[in-house]
Amino acid sequence: MLIHPTAVIDKTVEIDNDVVIDSYVVIKGDVKIKKGTKISSHAVIEGPTEIGENNNIFQFASIGTPPQDLKYAGEPTKLVIGNNNIFREFVTINRGTVNGRGCTEIGNNNFFMAYCHVAHDCIVKNNVILANNATLAGHIFVDDNAIIGGLSAVHQFSRIGKYSMIAGKTGVVKDIPPYMLASGARAKLFGPNVVGLERNGFSKQRIDVIKKLYHILFKKKYKFSDAIEIAKRDFYNSDDAKEIINFILGESKRGITLG
Repeated sequence: MLIHPTAVIDKTVEIDNDVVIDSYVVIKGDVKIKKGTKISSHAVIEGPTEIGENNNIFQFASIGTPPQDLKYAGEPTKLVIGNNNIFREFVTINRGTVNGRGCTEIGNNNFFMAYCHVAHDCIVKNNVILANNATLAGHIFVDDNAIIGGLSAVHQFSRIGKYSMIAGKTGVVKDIPPYMLASGARAKLFGPNVVGLERNGFSKQRIDVIKKLYHILFKKKYKFSDAIEIAKRDFYNSDDAKEIINFILGESKRGITLG
């Protein structure tokens, strides 16, 4: 364990031996930090917060701070962070609320670029990238391998499907289905995220199925319920098709973004 003498750390904080804490860091409350994590100068961490292994928290980040919710009255909600995440300068991650899940959750291998914000009760899964100034309001679910472009904002209670790509300066007000590319002041779908899928090892055959499904669901002028039935019939063997269909049929508080 390497802790700079100017760091201010409560006695309640639990720190593994292989943790590096730089100058003027402030850590207070019920905080647990696992091995391999590095915390740079002037970062602030508040609890209840659990931080896993090999995370890198850059200078001036604020992790586990109270939710920005007028109803919050100091209840002991928490933040749970997995392993191998990067939180760049001025990133803010808030704890949950008792009116929500009571917990904000960050998975593994995520990259939060400078000035990103993750609000209360969000779930961010694994291998997610938030580019500079991307903002998640409360109660948002972001699935694996999604990318949210810089200066984008996601409305509370929205869902972001896996392997989707949200372009920069996009306002997301409804759910983004898996594998899709979305853009616009009020987000619209612009087809499958082909480049992202190729980079993640999707075969041409899988991408072709996703393209065909996109046209059935979002471009053809079928009644939406009919489009779903056609998709179920024509792509019953495709796990990717099932992922999209199940997402659309899943519980949504905002509705589905269309093309």
